[in-house]
Amino acid sequence: MGTAPGGEPVELRVHGVYGASAETILDHPIVVRVAGDRHAGFYRTRPGTGTAGGAAGVAVEAYRWGALTAGAAVRTASMLLLVPFMLGNLAIWLRPTSTDRFGLLGALCRLLAGTLTVAFTLAVVGVTLNLVGWQCVPYVECRADRPYLSWLSTMPMGPRLALLSLIPLLALRVIWAIGARSARALEGFDPTPAEPKSSERTESLSTPGFWHDERVTFWLRQIHVGIGAGTLDASLLAGVSGGGNPLGPLLFDAAAALVVLCAVLLCLPAPASQAQARHLPRLLWVITTVVTALSLSYAALTRSVQPTAGQLPGYEAAAAGLTAAQGVLLVTIAVVTLARARANPTGAPPFLRGLGTPLVAALSVSVAAAFTATLVFRVADQLDRGNIPDPIRPNPPAIGPLEPPVAYWWAALAGLTALLIVAAAAVATLLLSRRRRRAMAERVVAHDFPHVPPYAARRLHDVRETVAKSHVTEELGPMLVAFFLISSLGLATIALDLIGVGPTQLAAQLSGTRGATALLAAYVTDAGIWVISLFVIGLVILGYRSYRSAETRRLVAVLWDLGTFWPRTVHPFAPPCYAARAVPELAKRVTALAAQGPVVISGHSHGSVLAAATVLQLPPAALPRVALLTHGSPLRRIYARLYPAYLGQHALCDIGERLDWRWHNLWRDTDPIGGPIYDHHRGAQPPSDNPAANSVDVRLRDPRALTIDPADTVPPPVERHWPYHTDPHYQAAVRDLIDRINRPGTDNP
Repeated sequence: MGTAPGGEPVELRVHGVYGASAETILDHPIVVRVAGDRHAGFYRTRPGTGTAGGAAGVAVEAYRWGALTAGAAVRTASMLLLVPFMLGNLAIWLRPTSTDRFGLLGALCRLLAGTLTVAFTLAVVGVTLNLVGWQCVPYVECRADRPYLSWLSTMPMGPRLALLSLIPLLALRVIWAIGARSARALEGFDPTPAEPKSSERTESLSTPGFWHDERVTFWLRQIHVGIGAGTLDASLLAGVSGGGNPLGPLLFDAAAALVVLCAVLLCLPAPASQAQARHLPRLLWVITTVVTALSLSYAALTRSVQPTAGQLPGYEAAAAGLTAAQGVLLVTIAVVTLARARANPTGAPPFLRGLGTPLVAALSVSVAAAFTATLVFRVADQLDRGNIPDPIRPNPPAIGPLEPPVAYWWAALAGLTALLIVAAAAVATLLLSRRRRRAMAERVVAHDFPHVPPYAARRLHDVRETVAKSHVTEELGPMLVAFFLISSLGLATIALDLIGVGPTQLAAQLSGTRGATALLAAYVTDAGIWVISLFVIGLVILGYRSYRSAETRRLVAVLWDLGTFWPRTVHPFAPPCYAARAVPELAKRVTALAAQGPVVISGHSHGSVLAAATVLQLPPAALPRVALLTHGSPLRRIYARLYPAYLGQHALCDIGERLDWRWHNLWRDTDPIGGPIYDHHRGAQPPSDNPAANSVDVRLRDPRALTIDPADTVPPPVERHWPYHTDPHYQAAVRDLIDRINRPGTDNP
C-alpha cells in the first residue's frame, strides 16, 4: 500500500500553513496512513471506502506535516518565548545573495544572535541578582510581608547572590531544552547525507545536505551556553569583587574572556568534521563549567560585600553596552547587505532593496528588548508596590529605591514611538495605494467580465474590491521602511544609555526645569512601558490559549510554519526547523514512488515552497518521472522577493529546467497570497527557450461567473486562496502533467 501498484500515477498533495487534515486534503472522510508517523505522514483513502477527489486513474496521496509545528500544546505555547531567537535565525536567509565573501554577513548575524542570548541572561540577572538580591532584600520595607524574600536577608550578600545565580542558570537550561526538544520528530530525518555540505558562503537549496543542521546547531548551542554562563559569571563577580581580594577581579577577567572566546568562535564557520564538532564543544563545555563553578564558589565564600544604594555594580553599564553593541552590529549588517545587493543584483526586485536581513535583525532586537524590559519593569513594579522610581516622581522614603536600567526606559520609549509611526505608515500606505489598486482591479474585472447585466453590478463591485484588497501584499514596503528608520534613529540613544541619562532626565535638562516637560516625558515613557508590556502579556495569553485550545494552537502554528522553515544556522535556541524533516522525507517518498510510476507533486500555498525545495533535492534518476503542480503559491510573489538568494529567479528557473518544464502554476487575481511564478505582465523575458516554459502559469478567473447558473441557486463563490483542487482546471493540469511524463521529449503542454 506504500507505493503505486503497477505503475499507477500518483498525485502527492502537500498542504500549506494552518495544518489541514488529511481528510480535507483528500476530500474523503476515511483515510489511513501509508508512510511516516503521527508527526508527519503520508495518507491515502482506506481500501474499499471509495476513491479520493482526483483525476480518473490517478492515486491521490496527502502529505500532512502540520503536526510538526502544531502537534503538541506545550511545544506550540513554549515557542512564543523563542520569537526573538526565531527572528534572529530568520534574518540571514533574507540576504540578497548566497555568496558571502569571507563569511562576513553570516558572522555578523551570529554575533547579533549572541547578543540576544546576552539580553536574555541580563534580563533574568536583572530580576534575580539586581532587583531581588541587591536592591529589595536589604531594605526592610521592600521585603515586608514577603516571607519568600525575608529569609534571604539572613544571608550575607555574597552567598545570597550566589544562590540567586542558580535561577539564571536554570532559565538558560530551560530555554536550551525548549529549543532542543523534539529533535527526533522535527529534525535529523537523514543525518548522514551522501555528500558533505558545501560552505555556507555558496550554499543553495540544491546543495546536498542543505537541510541537515544538527552539527551546526549542536556547535552553536555550546557557544551560546558559554555566552549566557559567562554573562552571568561576570555580572555576579562585578557585584562581589569589591573587597580587595585579587581573586575576584581575576575570575571576572576569566568570565569576560569566556564571553570574548565565544564571540570569536561565532565568527568562525562551524567545524567541518563530526570529530571536531564533538571535541571542540566538549572543551568549551569544560571551560564554561570550571569558570562558572569557580565564580559561584567565590561569591558563596565572600561575606564582606556591603550593599549600596542603586543597582548592582556594573549592571547599568552592561545593559548600555549591550545596546551599543547591537546598534553597531545592525548598522554594519545594513552596510554589508547593501554592498552585497549592489554587487549581485537579482532578477526579481527584493523587498526594501535587499534590506530584509537588517530589517528582520532589527525586529529580533526590538522584540527581545520588549520581552526583557517587560520582565524587569513588571517585577520592579511588583516589588516596589506599584511605584517604579522616576526622577520626577521619587519613591516614598519607606520604600526601597528599585531602579531598572536606563536602557530599558529608552527601549520602552522607542517601542511606543515605533508602534505609532509604523501604524501611521500602514494607514498612509493603504490610503495612498487605494487608487492604484482599484485601477488595477478595474482592468482585471473588465477583462474577465466584459458584459455584465445591470442586476450583477453589486457583485461586480464586490469582486473588484476583493481584487484590490488582495494586492495589499505588494504595498508593505513603506511600513517596513518606517520601522527600519525608527530602529536606526533609536541608535541615537546609545550614547545616552552609556552615560546613564534616561528620557525624563534628558527632558528636564533640555527644558531647564523639572516641570511640565519632564512630567510629560515621564508619562510618555510610562505609556511606552505599558504598551510593550501589553504586547508581551498578549503573547503570554496567546500561549495560554494555545495550550488550552487546539484551534488557537493551529493559528499560532502559522507563525512557526513561516518562521521555522529555514535551518538553524544562526541561533540554536530558535524553534526547530520542520523542513529539516519534511523536505528530505518528501524527497525520499517521491523517489520511491517515481520508481513505480509518474508522480505529480501538488503543493498549495506554503506547501508549494516545500514542493519546490523537494524538487531541488531529488536525485537525477527520479526527475524524469516527476512533475510539479503549484496553486495559490507565494513562490514568486513573496519568497522570491524575501529570499532572493535561495528562491529567486535563478532558483525558479533551475526547478523548471530540472523538470523539463513539467510544471503548472494555478493562480487567481483574488488570491492575497498566491500569484504567477513568472511575472509576464511586467515584461519579463521567457525563462527558457523551451516553449513549455511559457505555459507554467495558468490564470484562473475568480469567480467563475457573476450571474447565477440556471441549474444553481446562488452565484459561484469567490474562492480567493482556497480551494484550488476543486476547480476543473486543476484536474486538467494533473492529467496534462501525467501525459507529459509518459511522453518524454514533449515540448508543448
